[in-house]
Amino acid sequence: MKRFSSEARTLQWLDRRVGAPICLLLTGFRKLASLLGPRTPPGPIRSILFLKLAEQGSTVLAHEAVRQAVARVGRDQVYFLVFEENRFIVDLIGLVPPGNVFTVRTTTAWAMATSAARVLATIRRRRIDACLDLEFFARFSAALAYLTGIPRRVGFHVYFHEGPYRGDLMTHRVLYNPHLHTSRTFTSLVLALDAAPAAFPTFGVVPPEGPPLPSFQPEEAEVAEVRAMLAGLGVTAGARLIILNANAGDLLPLRKWPEANYAELAERLLAEFPGAWVGFTGSPEEAPRVKEIAALVGSARCVCLAGKTTLRQLLVLFGLAEVLVTNDSGPAHFGALTAVDVVALFGPETPLLFAAPGPRNHAVWAGIACSPCINAFNNRQTACRDNVCMKTITVEAVHATVGGIFRARTDSP
Repeated sequence: MKRFSSEARTLQWLDRRVGAPICLLLTGFRKLASLLGPRTPPGPIRSILFLKLAEQGSTVLAHEAVRQAVARVGRDQVYFLVFEENRFIVDLIGLVPPGNVFTVRTTTAWAMATSAARVLATIRRRRIDACLDLEFFARFSAALAYLTGIPRRVGFHVYFHEGPYRGDLMTHRVLYNPHLHTSRTFTSLVLALDAAPAAFPTFGVVPPEGPPLPSFQPEEAEVAEVRAMLAGLGVTAGARLIILNANAGDLLPLRKWPEANYAELAERLLAEFPGAWVGFTGSPEEAPRVKEIAALVGSARCVCLAGKTTLRQLLVLFGLAEVLVTNDSGPAHFGALTAVDVVALFGPETPLLFAAPGPRNHAVWAGIACSPCINAFNNRQTACRDNVCMKTITVEAVHATVGGIFRARTDSP
């Protein structure tokens, strides 16, 4: 099984082999600076920077945290630092002004280093008052948070080796709670700004449940464009769409449900619902393989949409569909911003922490003894080479869930 893309491997290698010693070095520098003399106490919090480099899906779960920051300091004083390829979802949510979003390129190690240096220089000139590191235990983000020069830095800290070492670079050192949903965990970091730094890890605040996620509202022209694309593929006007996303990304391929299962699921759904169409989605890089999966179905009502949409068009497509079936990945969270019902398949990670909130989100999880094996404490590493947790999810179980949703939405018998 292919475990990681070269880019993902590079990022993880840099974070472990380079990030750890950098965090150690910066920690020593910080402690030495504190011995040389007390720093001027920081003033009131008038601006906040969020640092969430990777994973677009997790950025969706940070919506309430960003919303609370906006309520506190105003939209124009909220900033976001993210990897360049993940900027899309920050702009889509729309809580942060586009000019306040800083990006780091990851095409090569050199590009990452040089673009990070430029971004840090820009941030330091802004003199932002607080930085919230939303990465769980990444060393690179901890180092960036310190190098911004921002006086208040909130992030997760390793107290008793309960996570990967990332130095002692935060002023508000939050203990990660593995029993709290990720959206509430992110919100707790905003609330931590009001706590005394010396009090941590004690943090007597109950992070609230956030309101429903915002609804993506496409332009009429965007909807017409996607409808035209579907018509060009032969999809009849007014057809009831079921979207299947067979990818989980190269970062965590153990989250993938077997491709043959997706093909069999499509066959069953098309046989049960004569008025339904199935569309397979995926990135341009995945298009050849996704096309092969769609061809296995052998139906004129099954089309390959992989590589044919932009990310905005993908959300438009979700909004036109009845059900989206996907591995635990970004599209599961993107779908939560639309009117589609999302059926997300979980295995190495748990829906108790990472499922998108809302009544239209349905998690399927076998819950075998070794699942979940990937978490924040092990930096999303696992010794597993055989994702039995995903293979244990049967086509019958997913078909029953999808079929029930489809019938409820379309009044099909």
